[in-house]
Amino acid sequence: MSGLLALLDDVAAIAKVAATSVDDVMAQAVKAGAKASGAVIDDAAVTPKFVHGFEPARELPIVWQIAKGSLRNKVLILLPVALLLSTFAPWLIMPLLMIGGAYLCFEGAEKVAHILQPHHGPDARAAAATPENPLHLEKERVAGAIKTDFILSAEIMTIILAAIPESNFWMEAFTLAVAGIGITVIVYGSVALIVKADDVGLHLAEEGRLSVTRAFGRGIVRAMPGFLKLLTTIGTAAMLWVGGSIVVHGLESLGFTWLGHLIHDLAAIAGHAVPPMEGAVEWIAKATMDGLFGLALGLVLIPVANTILVPVWSALSGGLARQSG
Repeated sequence: MSGLLALLDDVAAIAKVAATSVDDVMAQAVKAGAKASGAVIDDAAVTPKFVHGFEPARELPIVWQIAKGSLRNKVLILLPVALLLSTFAPWLIMPLLMIGGAYLCFEGAEKVAHILQPHHGPDARAAAATPENPLHLEKERVAGAIKTDFILSAEIMTIILAAIPESNFWMEAFTLAVAGIGITVIVYGSVALIVKADDVGLHLAEEGRLSVTRAFGRGIVRAMPGFLKLLTTIGTAAMLWVGGSIVVHGLESLGFTWLGHLIHDLAAIAGHAVPPMEGAVEWIAKATMDGLFGLALGLVLIPVANTILVPVWSALSGGLARQSG
């Protein structure tokens, strides 16, 4: 009997440790996922454009296809790569994180540049053209969305990996998996709500039995264009903030500390100037300066990308296409 009681005690202890580990994984996943907020917001802001122009009945199936592709990106490709990096080349994580941060700065700055200098080139005319084969366009849009998601997911998973406290292999694996799946559910669940909101509003406006319901539906329809613009603006600002802060932190880790110290000192001065809201003002000032640095870096990178990276990539992809043909 005493042996059985001892065994039960051991089982209870193991269960307690397992429960604690699950709690640790969830807590770390939430904290690490919060660090990736900039890329997450941008992911949610970018994706609705891929279902624009399709029949309402196809919107949710398209979102579901993109969500499945995003899960494959994170769980089957990026998670193993992240674990291999963490195990065999942890010194590569920060440089890769900085490259991803610079990419976020570039993307955010490019969106700002397009707002300041809008243009209607061949791409805009091609996007406006009506395709003869909607199924072919749908496949192209889904493929394009999954490629875009891969870049954002790579940045998200790298940020999460860098934010996880040093632990064992399985803890890192479970934390990455939980955070990656959770972020995918949140992003594409939000996207599904966003793309169907105008349909719901239109239905309420036309079929609602009460005048209040119909008015609410009309309000949703009128509000959605402005909401999408606001979401895009927030996503762009978040990209610049997160990208800038990643690069600044990376420079500090490489020994170039003056910029990080300058931003910290100026933010502290701003916070001290408003004692009742010192913490909030200091955080806003730091985020603003990180974002301005990200914008400046991104603007510098735009001509570099257009004159060097894009031609090189086009030449390489064209050569590969000819070889495969």
